[in-house]
Order: sequence, then C-alpha cells, then structure tokens
Amino acid sequence: MDALIQVERESAGLAVLTIDAPPLNLYTAELQDRLADAIGELENDRPRALLVRAEGKIVSGGVDVSLFDAQSSAAEAKVLFDRMLSIPDRIAALEFPTVFAAHGLCLTWAFEVAVACDIILASERAKFGLVERVVGLTPTMGGTQRLAARAGVGRAKEFVMTGATYDAHTLERWNVVNRVLPAEDFDAACRAFTEDLAAGPTKAHAATKKVLEHYEHGGVAEANAHITTIAADLFDTEDLRGAVKSFLADGPGKATFTGR
Repeated sequence: MDALIQVERESAGLAVLTIDAPPLNLYTAELQDRLADAIGELENDRPRALLVRAEGKIVSGGVDVSLFDAQSSAAEAKVLFDRMLSIPDRIAALEFPTVFAAHGLCLTWAFEVAVACDIILASERAKFGLVERVVGLTPTMGGTQRLAARAGVGRAKEFVMTGATYDAHTLERWNVVNRVLPAEDFDAACRAFTEDLAAGPTKAHAATKKVLEHYEHGGVAEANAHITTIAADLFDTEDLRGAVKSFLADGPGKATFTGR
C-alpha cells in the first residue's frame, strides 16, 4: 500500500494500521478506498489485535470538504455516506481487539473510527471533536450514536451540537476514552498495550465482543440468552484447554496463548 494507509504485521500477532496522509490526514475518496482495502486485508488475514494510529502532528483535521461539494443531490450524498459508514462498521465487526491511539487533534471521521474501536488510548495532548455543524451537516459515520453508547445521549447531543473540541481528560471522565497516557513515549505505550492484548486468549476476546454486541442490541436479557453458548464454545479452543491445564499444574498467570 502507498503512504496513505500502511498495515504492518508485528510480533505476537499484532497488526498496526497507520494513517499517513500529510499534512492533515484529511478524509478523501482516495483515503476511503485505501482504508477499505486495508480493512479487507485484516478481515481476510486476521491478526490477534489491531492498533490504529496516525503519523503527523495531528490525527486528522477532518474530511476534505470538497468531497461534500462534489455531491449534486441527496441521492448522491447517501451513496457517499453509506460508503463512509461502512468503514467504522467493518472495524467494529472485526473479531479481535482493536485499539485506537489518539496523539493529537482528532476530528470528525477519525473520531468516528476511534469510537468504533474497542479501546481508545489518548495522549494528554489529544483533543476530540465532531465539528460537522460548521458545514451544516450532522456526523454520518456512526460517531453520534457510538458516542451516545459510551457517554449517554445528553453528552452526544452536546458534543455534536456545539461542535466544540474536548480534551482527553474530559472524554475519559465521560467514559469515551479508556486511558489518558503521557505524551512522552505515547506511541510505544500504545504498542505495548495492544501487544499485551495480542498475546492473550484472543478467541476469548472475540467472545467478549460478541457478548457485548448482544448487550448493545438488547441489554442484559439478550446477552444472557447468548452468553452460555458463547462461553461453552471456548472449550473447543486450544487456548482454554491449555490454560486450564497450566493453571492446575503451575498456578495462575503461567499460561501462554496462541490465538487458537
């Protein structure tokens, strides 16, 4: 792939997807195509965990507004928005842990990708915003509803309607950002965090995602209707069988996992 999107495979089954479209990492039709291709690669050859990060001073300045100017009708715009929405939807559906690293300003589409990931790590210098109001638009890539799922409807309305930017500590308090980390060595800390997930029982991590997907659709009752089947299926994995034997023989915390 070219410099717009890079997917690197690292140790312990970790994949790193890097957005590198200087100077502002704006969302364009070309970037959309490259993202779709990268996600397809990850769907077809699954890593054990994914870190999504960006190069440059900021994560993204948002969408190239000329992309909207090129739409001549509501029907054309809907085709565009459906394609845009498919990006975070496909990321959310990946069957392994996904971590988003926000080292600086993270606007519009990049924030919508972030909240589609399982975990958001933010530098203390990061700021976030859905600023579509400046062009008379509402966010189209799922950011509003995914923000509401994390922070509540009232916070989502405030975030979108004001179009303001919010710092990492505020969004951590809102339960949107999982952890705020020091700016120094931020990238290394994010890689280490995601490597730890990749080295874990990734079949069990996928099961956790399934349970929580049921919870998001139908609350505790729907999750309860599926949890025993999801958990029981893990007895067909090498990781569970090996970890149980390791626990009995050597005590907790000694097992190694292969993702199988």
